[in-house]
Amino acid sequence: MDGYRHATETDRFAMLHDAADILLDDLTELYLVERRETKEPFGLDDALVRTVRLIPRSLAAAPLAIHFTDPGLILRLGRWWEETLPTCACDTCDEDPARLVERLRKHTAALIEGGLWERVRRGVGGSWYETRLIGTGVTADREGPLSAAGARDARRGGFAAAIQWAPWQVRA
Repeated sequence: MDGYRHATETDRFAMLHDAADILLDDLTELYLVERRETKEPFGLDDALVRTVRLIPRSLAAAPLAIHFTDPGLILRLGRWWEETLPTCACDTCDEDPARLVERLRKHTAALIEGGLWERVRRGVGGSWYETRLIGTGVTADREGPLSAAGARDARRGGFAAAIQWAPWQVRA
């Protein structure tokens, strides 16, 4: 980090881990999902991080994964949506942990309600993924490049055309 970006009190983001645990427990109880917990290599140094995945029983509904990093979380929705909470832990950026918890809840609610759309498009320079997340309090788009192997895999998986993920099924 340069001289202007210091992260001195990263423990203020500990509440994100607590909020994510509560959210995952609630979702596991309310929806028809399979919960998988693992420790996986993540990041530049391949440190092992706790990862929890919720995989809906319906194949038409998108999965959710949360990586418990230091100091925060990485939220993955569907195939390509990725949200880092906080985006930056430095004192200058000073992201509010309570707002980050709210973002976690809003993005997850949008996924559960069927608000995630994804597709692959081909361009002159290669293939790109496009995602859109729409729900109460959230409207966002993302896109990024795919490797040739990633693009082939996505097309084989049915992602060449736009996919609107279905809402999660509630437990009876």
